[in-house]
Amino acid sequence: MVPEFAQQLLNDSSFYEGTMILLVSLLLSRLAPLPREFQPIVWFGLLANELAKKVAHSNRSPSQQVIAGSMAAILLILPFWAIIYFLLQLAAFPWFFEFIILYLCLNDDNFKQVAGEVRQALSREDKTLARQLLSLWLYRDTKQLSSVGISKATIEKLVTTPVYGTVSTILFFSIGGAPLVLVARMIKKLELCWPAINPKFKYFGQPVNLLSAALFIIPSWLWNFTLAIQGGPKSILLLFKPLSNNGPLYNCINTCAIAASVLKVELGGPMKFNNQRVAVTKLIYGPKPDSHSIAAAIKLTSTGYTLWLSFLILIPLIWAALRYLQT
Repeated sequence: MVPEFAQQLLNDSSFYEGTMILLVSLLLSRLAPLPREFQPIVWFGLLANELAKKVAHSNRSPSQQVIAGSMAAILLILPFWAIIYFLLQLAAFPWFFEFIILYLCLNDDNFKQVAGEVRQALSREDKTLARQLLSLWLYRDTKQLSSVGISKATIEKLVTTPVYGTVSTILFFSIGGAPLVLVARMIKKLELCWPAINPKFKYFGQPVNLLSAALFIIPSWLWNFTLAIQGGPKSILLLFKPLSNNGPLYNCINTCAIAASVLKVELGGPMKFNNQRVAVTKLIYGPKPDSHSIAAAIKLTSTGYTLWLSFLILIPLIWAALRYLQT
């Protein structure tokens, strides 16, 4: 029986190898994240911002802006993705390069540490430091944020990051490997750089925002479920009653609504882009958040991360046990 079981394990070696790549990259991105200034995804975002300065002209017609946004996204994504894809195909040890890609795509999961620093800054009433910390991660105005605004922005970023981090990486790697994870992360980065909620990118960012919404619909729902089960029946019901947003396109509003319900705080509300106020639906499920709410949000997302990590560990163990019973 033992030799047969060992042969079965060898036959499934690619499955276990993929699981190990995922597991190590998830853990390393949390324990030893790459400094933000050295992250290629961040450089990609800077390149996207520079390109937008040259081709995003709000004085043009909406159709011209949509076409410009579509062409800019293709110009940024296709060449870099194609080069990395072909290098991956030619690599002697593809597992190593797959691990590097996953590790780089997961570095936004490190926002948990930044959220902790923001919470400490608010506890000391050092709003200036808290705003500076957030300004490196948010593509919206942070200089005039109040303590409540800082808390809201931190919680919203904290609870939405795993959608395109932990959850989408596990799901997309299982479906299409590292190339699919990479292209999805690049699309999400463009959505964050060109949010359609920003009046400047209302039409220019619309194609990539709609594509991102469609691409991440399943990871979003899975992560929302992970949050909702921690809040009880009322939060779970929100999964089946999606929030209708009559304002500008804002992909993460349902995730924020479920997080607000679980944490019993208020999220959402107006945002500013280039000193221009944008109305966003207020998600009122309790009092306005403070530094203690950030601590609760960190605990909420950490529990969700632990659930997904446990799931990733259990699946190969269950599969191995079934293989053993078959032999």
